[in-house]
This record gives sequence, structure tokens and C-alpha cells, in this order.
Amino acid sequence: MATPSRIGIENENGSITSIYCHWDGYTEGVGVTLKEHYSNSQKLRMLINLGDISILGEQVATMDEHTFDNPKQGVTVAYHRDRGEEKQEARTDVSIEQFKNRLVGDYGYVYTKGGNWLTIR
Repeated sequence: MATPSRIGIENENGSITSIYCHWDGYTEGVGVTLKEHYSNSQKLRMLINLGDISILGEQVATMDEHTFDNPKQGVTVAYHRDRGEEKQEARTDVSIEQFKNRLVGDYGYVYTKGGNWLTIR
């Protein structure tokens, strides 16, 4: 069963830009992966630029063969890039409060301007 989540970054103006992640949204899944592999705003923005994703991996991309049906282990699986679906662009909320109020999945994660991960349930 899927545990959806949203992954976001706080922008300089306090708005939150985020994407949907379908699998493993709980803190021991997506939460740990984000803290261990995405505590870098440049890498996180590369992830968010993919649009909505199915699976969060330790890496954003790979030079090796990687598709939705034949994913490379440890690489993020994106709906647009890896399955050819129409791209679902990142959503921007005006504040963390709005992000919380619009949270559809069980978990939300925001990388703050201060460089910390905030978990929202």
C-alpha cells in the first residue's frame, strides 16, 4: 500500500515549492532518505524539477539505463522522465501553513531556509 507524501523546499520569500511522492512517505522511508541524501538545496531543487515522483531514491538521476519498468536501484523514479507521462509541475504554496492545509498524503517534508528538514503530519 502506498504512503504518499509531499517533498518541498522553503523559498527566500517563505513560499514552499513541492512535489508529490507516491511510495514510502513515512519518516523511516522518505524522511530518512531526504535527511541522508537531500540536505543540499541544489540537489533538492534538481529533484523538485522532475515534477511528481513515484519513488524517492538516493540519487536524482543516473547515466545508466533507467525506466519506470526497469529502474536502477537507488535512483528516483519520476512519472514524466521515466514513464513518459505528462509532467506534473511542482506546486507552490504561499507559506508553510498553506502547505500544511493542502497536504493530501500522510506526510509532508519541507527543507527550510535554515537548512533543516521539517516533518509535517
